[in-house]
Amino acid sequence: MNLRGIVAVSGRPGLFKLVGQNKAGYVLEGLDAQKVKIVANITTTKLASLEDITVYGEDEDLKLTDVLANMVAAKGNVPDVKAETTALRAFFKEVAPGHDEEKVYASDMKKIVSWYHLLKDLPLFSEAAPAAEGENVKAEDKVEKKPKATPKPAANAKAPSKTAQPAKKANMTSKKGV
Repeated sequence: MNLRGIVAVSGRPGLFKLVGQNKAGYVLEGLDAQKVKIVANITTTKLASLEDITVYGEDEDLKLTDVLANMVAAKGNVPDVKAETTALRAFFKEVAPGHDEEKVYASDMKKIVSWYHLLKDLPLFSEAAPAAEGENVKAEDKVEKKPKATPKPAANAKAPSKTAQPAKKANMTSKKGV
């Protein structure tokens, strides 16, 4: 599951894809059917990447990517966003075992279920996550390294002439006390 670049914006419903950044803020594209592009102000808007979001757990926090992967495994059993709270709590006991029931509110569960319904049809949701940076370094070590070329002297470089002298300093006398 590759959720890189998918963000939730504070104060706005839905999910957005991070397209770029400019001087005024982040350029975001909505993942819903309208594909609305917005610019979120850097100083006032808070963005949360779905890769970094966690769900409160009893022992340790659960990653949202793991919860969404369990929701994919539950395929047809995912309730609707407008389902009753008891149905959502029962569903979350299945897909997020060990979540803290006192800290995870029904509104949080509804938000995660709505995110799942937005993401389930996207190709990003079904493709594998990119490898960690440590694995990329190992792959680069396997590639043969080419020897570095020695720099060639520039063809138009001139040798210093004998008549060229450094610039002279100007004599500046103080008007006071001379």
